[in-house]
Amino acid sequence: MAKFLLWCILLVLCWPLALLALVLYPFVWLVLLPFRIVGIAVGGVLALLTGIIFLPARILRGPAHV
Repeated sequence: MAKFLLWCILLVLCWPLALLALVLYPFVWLVLLPFRIVGIAVGGVLALLTGIIFLPARILRGPAHV
């Protein structure tokens, strides 16, 4: 919602720039998509490594008491 309001303000202040941003937004999104996919993959690998590193401590701690 905030992005839309900022775009509306930009449309009032400088409509050619707002229209250019509206046209270029999908292309920028497509260019940044591989970086988001790599970020998700790196996050998953780091979560896996964290789980592997903390596994012995979780096993030695025993079952959780609820």
